[in-house]
Amino acid sequence: MKLLYFAWVRERIGAGEEQVDPPEAVRTVADLAEWLRGRSAGHDEALADLTKLRAAVDQRFVPLDTPLGAAKEVALFPPVTGG
Repeated sequence: MKLLYFAWVRERIGAGEEQVDPPEAVRTVADLAEWLRGRSAGHDEALADLTKLRAAVDQRFVPLDTPLGAAKEVALFPPVTGG
């Protein structure tokens, strides 16, 4: 699965994207974020507070409790504001 990170999430992790193969126990976007926290100190810092994250699965905005299913791409980013 391809992961994409944006804004301060990317900065804290130190990469804009990575390829992962999460274990079967990782079933939702929130599970994925929790599992990713163990990859590095940057992942842990960026993904520690799920209330500050938004997600897209295969380019569709989704809540964090969304099942991953056969997702090919997951993007994690802070809430978007505009003017």
